[in-house]
Amino acid sequence: MMLQRSVRASLARAFFYIVLLSMLSTGVALITLASSLRDAEAVNVAGSLRMQSYRLGYDLQSSSSRIEEHLVIYNRTLGSQALINPGRIWIPEEVLKRYHALNVTWAEMEQHIRHGDKAWYDANITAYVQQIDEYVLALQHYAERKMMQVVATSVVGFMAIFTLVFFTLRRFRHQVVAPLNKLMLASESIERGEFRFPPLDVALPNEIGLLAQGFTRMADELQRLYRSLEEKVEQKTVSLQEANRTLEVLYSCSQALSASTIDQHCFTQILQLVRQKEQVGYLELQVGENWLLREGTQRSDVLWQSVPVMQQDHELGQLCWQAAAGTPPLALMQSVANMLGRGLYFNQAQKHYQQLLLMQERATIARELHDSLAQVLSYLRIQLTLLKRSVPEENHNARRIIDDFSQALNDAYRQLRELLTTFRLTLQQADLPAALREMIAPLRQQTDAAIHLDCTMPTQALDAQQQVHLLQIIREAVLNAIKHAGAQDISITCATSPEGEHRASILDNGSGIASLNEPEGHYGLNIMHERAARLGGTLTISRPAEGGTLISITFRSSTSDNNDN
Repeated sequence: MMLQRSVRASLARAFFYIVLLSMLSTGVALITLASSLRDAEAVNVAGSLRMQSYRLGYDLQSSSSRIEEHLVIYNRTLGSQALINPGRIWIPEEVLKRYHALNVTWAEMEQHIRHGDKAWYDANITAYVQQIDEYVLALQHYAERKMMQVVATSVVGFMAIFTLVFFTLRRFRHQVVAPLNKLMLASESIERGEFRFPPLDVALPNEIGLLAQGFTRMADELQRLYRSLEEKVEQKTVSLQEANRTLEVLYSCSQALSASTIDQHCFTQILQLVRQKEQVGYLELQVGENWLLREGTQRSDVLWQSVPVMQQDHELGQLCWQAAAGTPPLALMQSVANMLGRGLYFNQAQKHYQQLLLMQERATIARELHDSLAQVLSYLRIQLTLLKRSVPEENHNARRIIDDFSQALNDAYRQLRELLTTFRLTLQQADLPAALREMIAPLRQQTDAAIHLDCTMPTQALDAQQQVHLLQIIREAVLNAIKHAGAQDISITCATSPEGEHRASILDNGSGIASLNEPEGHYGLNIMHERAARLGGTLTISRPAEGGTLISITFRSSTSDNNDN
């Protein structure tokens, strides 16, 4: 913007005009007053002419010898500069005319005085003095007019200066004071953080207009920056709130996993926490193909979102949920999924550790049985052999008793060896399907029968003792099918119903169980029933119509500890 009327230049011009008017009015007044310096002298000199005129009349009457002297004085007075040029610059026409008439009359009066015409002089002296008075009156009017000129010049100068000052102040108020007040109010408004203020006078063609334009641009830029900062602060606040909520969720989830035993209840609690603290309508944790935890109500009109549940670059399952787009934050759900992955890993590690403890306990029992009962049975078998040799062949009753005792002792020894074999079972896998495959592998080497395995029962639904009991029941059933039924095809099926009921069945195509009652001297079926009872389930043995034997066990998960004797 080009400055058209600078405030500085306008003020300078206004002050210049004020000073100029002051100088002009003062100068005119001073000049007028300077021209009035001889007014009093002229009046005095003119007044002295009256006295001298009467003195000359007296001289004529007394025939004074000083008439000539007095005439010289009178002519000198009448020709003084005070009367010839009373105004110096400008003399009114009336003053000049009356002075000229006075000179003409005096010339006639002087001739009559020199001729001694006393009577004529006395007759005309009054008229002549009247002319002098009229001349003095003209001088007085002239002096008064000059004083009026001084007054008029002063008044006009004052009015002109007052008018110029008034318009200058008015213009200064409109173009400087009022815009500066607006700028001050605008600055106070901005200081309060309010960027809506009355528009400034940006159209002024002076420095204030430039200042208003710059201030308006600055205010707009400050408003933009202020709004940007507010948005950033709001975004940061929202981010911090989300981070705080995320930390709360993650802390609550970590607390849920801080239990001494990580089981299904811990994972369900984590899903409940996420659903309660976040806007999630439905949550689902899928682990492998067999285990599924649900929380909430599934809806068909809401999109699915999911993240993988990972543990050391190994995908364990999927965490799926239904919620509005962008909620909850994907990073939060990924963190929850990672936490679930670690929880699953620790769950398997705990289960494996518990299995190892159980296996070690059973191995200890097996060693004690081997070192005690097995040694006693072996000693009895040796002694029975020696006894049989010492009994004569003719003693048939003794021989029969010895044979029966030997048979019972052999059955007891065989049952003890099977029990020791069962107690010495070792597992290196906490996963139920993997543990079943590990357990079946050595059994396949003992038979030509085909052993089929179909396990969809979730590992996470069973604790270590339940899993060991289930493995022992299945192993005992498979061994019975191999050793006693002569089966060629054995099918093992483990599944869980939607209601949470677990079922394991062992079906073989062998000769079928002869009796549902345990034969004398055999304890395998009784042990299987005891293990089923420890699982809190029911063991059933049946003979299908197509042949073979079907052993089934049904039970539900339990968080209570099962003791194994």
